[in-house]
Amino acid sequence: MHKTVQNLIKIQKEIQSKINELNYKDYQPEIIAISKTFKMDHISHLVKYGHKHFGENKVQEAVEKWPNIKLKNKNLILHMVGTLQTNKVKYAIKLFDYIHSVDNLKLAKKISEEQKKHNKKPKIFIQINLGNEVQKSGIIKSDLNDFYSSCKELDLDVVGTMCLPPEGEDSMLYFKELNELNQSTDLKEISMGMSGDFLKALEFKSTFLRIGSKIFGERS
Repeated sequence: MHKTVQNLIKIQKEIQSKINELNYKDYQPEIIAISKTFKMDHISHLVKYGHKHFGENKVQEAVEKWPNIKLKNKNLILHMVGTLQTNKVKYAIKLFDYIHSVDNLKLAKKISEEQKKHNKKPKIFIQINLGNEVQKSGIIKSDLNDFYSSCKELDLDVVGTMCLPPEGEDSMLYFKELNELNQSTDLKEISMGMSGDFLKALEFKSTFLRIGSKIFGERS
């Protein structure tokens, strides 16, 4: 069994153990294997094992890696988890099933245009900059309801919210805040929790965990 598959199984066991400890019923988050920078010969073991959800953060890299694999494996679900530039949307729409980083009206309008052209609606997460960090993307939390309304008017299939907590701070505070923001809307999905803090994200019912290095190893 390949190391990546062993790592995934170990993570699944840790998640199940934490859910049992929390005594959460009918709760099973999805693991997005963040495969950015890794070549397909490293990723293919997980595909063969039957893992469905994979994430990339650059459109160009994804376009080079995934189209043929997705054609052969119809059940694969690909997530765009990085910043999406408007000039890359036309490529992203064709390839990605979920986009986790929608955070401005220009991008939302472009996705709306392209999904009509391609007759394909990806599921959308609104990225929220909970730490108000200037170097990070994301809307400010007070804009959520207005931005969500605008996205719905553009016929985007918004399913949830996403956050990247500030580095070096306790991510629990931000996970709690995102969970509360989500509950203030009718959104069902939450994209939060990465290799270093995914077990904390379970406490606040994250539905999509974005896990990279803990599955694939450190990036060189």
